[in-house]
Amino acid sequence: MHTIIAGRFELHDQADAAVAALRQAGFQRDALAAFYLNPNGQHDIYPIGGDDESSPGARHSGTGAAKGGGVGAVVGAVAGAATAPIIGPVGIAIGAGIGAYTGSLVGAVSSTDKESDVDEQTGEPAELQPKVTERAPGVLVAVRVDDPSRQQAIDILRATGAADIEHAQGELSDGRWKDFDPRAVVQCV
Repeated sequence: MHTIIAGRFELHDQADAAVAALRQAGFQRDALAAFYLNPNGQHDIYPIGGDDESSPGARHSGTGAAKGGGVGAVVGAVAGAATAPIIGPVGIAIGAGIGAYTGSLVGAVSSTDKESDVDEQTGEPAELQPKVTERAPGVLVAVRVDDPSRQQAIDILRATGAADIEHAQGELSDGRWKDFDPRAVVQCV
């Protein structure tokens, strides 16, 4: 594991200037990495895209749809039974179908709304959860440092206009931050 100092830049020109300044200060080319960081949620970690296996707000919508569909089917069948003397037994089936569809839609939407109110792991209200600092999009310039060169790298990144500077542990070699996780909690310097 290496100690890595990284700075985020709004423009490629700023990032290029930072890399040049770090090189001029004696940091080796294979100890530097520069790459564009996409906005949160757009890192394509999964084959279908995105950063999560499923949308956090939709995790319980399937259960809500099933419950709502069952209730809606029963209510619809009862309503359809009232029309049976006029249109026959098909009224029960039509009522049950319309009720199931409407109930599943209402159940899915109402379950989705509840997701943002309570944290799934702790059960606490969302507003009581600590806020996690996420990386903003931009060009990230990362440099592998040791204890004596750490402050020098921070100073160079600040002097060249880094918007955010962070400290991390990871594998940076051959000009690539090999174990970079765009979702990791940022430890600002």
